[in-house]
Amino acid sequence: MLRIVLIFILMSHHITAFPSLTRRRALGLAIGAAVLASRPAFAQTAPLEVVATTGMIADAARVVGGDRVAVRALMGPGIDPHSYRQTRSDIAALARADLVLWHGLYLEAQMEEFLLKLAARSPVVPVGEAVPMAARIAHEDYEGRFDPHVWMVPELWASVVDRIAEALSAERPEDADFFAGNAARYKEALARLGNYATGALASVPEPARVLVTAHDAFGYFGRAYGYQVEGIQGLSTESEAGLARIRDLVDLLVSREIRAVFVESTVSDRNIRALIEGAAAEGHQVIIGGELFSDAMGTPGTYEGSYLGMIDHNVTTIANALGGTAPARGMDGNLSAGG
Repeated sequence: MLRIVLIFILMSHHITAFPSLTRRRALGLAIGAAVLASRPAFAQTAPLEVVATTGMIADAARVVGGDRVAVRALMGPGIDPHSYRQTRSDIAALARADLVLWHGLYLEAQMEEFLLKLAARSPVVPVGEAVPMAARIAHEDYEGRFDPHVWMVPELWASVVDRIAEALSAERPEDADFFAGNAARYKEALARLGNYATGALASVPEPARVLVTAHDAFGYFGRAYGYQVEGIQGLSTESEAGLARIRDLVDLLVSREIRAVFVESTVSDRNIRALIEGAAAEGHQVIIGGELFSDAMGTPGTYEGSYLGMIDHNVTTIANALGGTAPARGMDGNLSAGG
């Protein structure tokens, strides 16, 4: 207030000193100067506008970016990234963004051409490709292609978190230390989740460590935790499941006496139910052990709607359904009732 009063006094002096300056114009200058004086010396920098393709990437960007970023996810719960095509509103958001984060490794197969073109004029970063080549699982049918489902193992996801921090820092170098600190703390949480997963999944009797799901999204999971993983469909939900594949899996369920199979939140349960019916025809009862989050997280605003909650849910559900012992409400008791 004192600053504003002083400005008015000084401007009044100018009115007297320069008679040619009209009183109305001088008053206008004084008011304008007073308004400017009332503002903060430095305007706050607007948050970095980030668009992420999947919920998992968006969640990591929010954790690492904190209040320095505003993140929009294109794909929400129940959305299959393999078949997702960008909408008009998506195209507008992607074009306006300060930074676009996508997974890569051919996960967003229908969007890849557009994203690669956008990268020629805007910061567009495929964060899933931060996972070292030696840690990737090669596609059985396509040379140079890899299983994109690296988020199924927290230790692998830590590489993606680092890449997100690097991408944010490249656009806002002045916040690099802030992003690095957040990423370091988040990776500690990922390491703790990985330890929980190892212990809970090891509680399942070894002969029962067979994970049958709607599509082949759990390859990295199986390799990390010692499970045989069988997806009815291939790495992409676009692939078709043939009758021969169904028959082979029915034989597996019966011969290994597997009691539970799993549906996925982003894939139709039609083929899983066909497996159950096929096993029943052979005199073997199989139940649905639960719904797993494969290519998308849970409902926004819930624990399962975060990456940590997504993996906690999957691990806890699989361990308990296959005969292991895991806390019903997960690592820290944060899972929704019923797992």
